[in-house]
Amino acid sequence: MQTLYIGNKNYSSWSLRAWLLLRHLGLPFQEHLVSVAGREYNPDLKPLAGNAKVPCLHTTSGFQIWESIAIAEYLAETHPQLWPSDPLARARARSLCAEMHAGFGRIRNTMPMNIKLHLRPHALQPEVQREVDRVIEIWTEARTHTSADQGPWLFGQFSVADAMFAPVAFRFDTYAVPLPPMAQSYQETLLAHPAMQEWKASALAETETLAALDALADTYGLRTPA
Repeated sequence: MQTLYIGNKNYSSWSLRAWLLLRHLGLPFQEHLVSVAGREYNPDLKPLAGNAKVPCLHTTSGFQIWESIAIAEYLAETHPQLWPSDPLARARARSLCAEMHAGFGRIRNTMPMNIKLHLRPHALQPEVQREVDRVIEIWTEARTHTSADQGPWLFGQFSVADAMFAPVAFRFDTYAVPLPPMAQSYQETLLAHPAMQEWKASALAETETLAALDALADTYGLRTPA
């Protein structure tokens, strides 16, 4: 059986992406949770992953596949439904995944994933707001060009692109980011995915903490979750 090494579910956005794809496909796998230190480079993880980071998927033969986008491509080779069937839509989906994988550093650094927190709304720095606006633009354009009868996801049916943006849905919820109606509807679709609900339940049950990230509650204050 395949094994997926992941970090703490409350904080590990990269782990969520690979885990969500496996769960969505209904593939059997064992998950192995490492220390929250797995969020950064950790030499103790070197035997588990070539880049000493999580997530890392071990195939049934023990072959290691690290980086969430590489895991996604590996899964798509045997499950082509993970990419849109239309060539142009598939190319656009890959563009969005590459953009998410390589970019949005301001969002990552100033809005780290922390599912347990529900912070009060606060003004974002201009450079962060620009990245938030870009996410909104991506979601809105994709949904605008996808008819409702094709499905509720970015390209109709659930794809790698949706998994890549799944942590953003959690982040926007944590930081109470206001969204226009179409983006809000897509965020709600992501958060309602059964696997996302499963991940969230596990995250809320965790006891390991990262004090620096939890201190954001003191910085911004907590709101009552919806």
